[in-house]
Amino acid sequence: MAFELPELTYPYDSLAPYMSAETLEFHHDKHHKAYVDNGNKLLDGSGLEGKSLEDVVRGSHGTNPGLFNNAGQHYNHIHFWNWMKPEGGGKTLPGKLEAAINADIGSFDEFRGKFIEAGMTQFGSGWCWLAVKGGKLEIMKTPNGENPLVHGATPILGCDVWEHSYYIDYRNRRPDYLAAFVDHLINWEYVEQMHEQATA
Repeated sequence: MAFELPELTYPYDSLAPYMSAETLEFHHDKHHKAYVDNGNKLLDGSGLEGKSLEDVVRGSHGTNPGLFNNAGQHYNHIHFWNWMKPEGGGKTLPGKLEAAINADIGSFDEFRGKFIEAGMTQFGSGWCWLAVKGGKLEIMKTPNGENPLVHGATPILGCDVWEHSYYIDYRNRRPDYLAAFVDHLINWEYVEQMHEQATA
């Protein structure tokens, strides 16, 4: 199954001032498109043609680094765009998701602190995650294009801490970007959908 660049479901300028139109245009139209284009070239002849994207990510891990990096980033970004929405974020969560966070992590404030810390302490490029592993929620972080799929977990929320995700708007202030993501950008309804699928 060939990789395809998804359209954004909101205008480029609709996440401002927390994420600018310039950042979205570069990140979606240039960076994500490059993962799609390179991934399609590397998928051809890999033996993983026709597999789901998740299976391509898992199947190329440790065996085909080029394909893995591009497929992983394609998977991550498909969801990243959906993990954000205009006037998102904050601590008003769907009930089941809020209950799971309280049960597995302690509270929303505990989640917020640990999620931001994971993003801040991911050295270099990578991602911080809220994932389901063994039926419970965990905060995780991964380098580069890696994600929880290759660690026996299912991501339900992720934030991109590669510099191209925030440098135009925040320069080197990664903590401010992560705080803005949690407080103003997260699409909690999409997170809930992924949580329901991961725990079904």
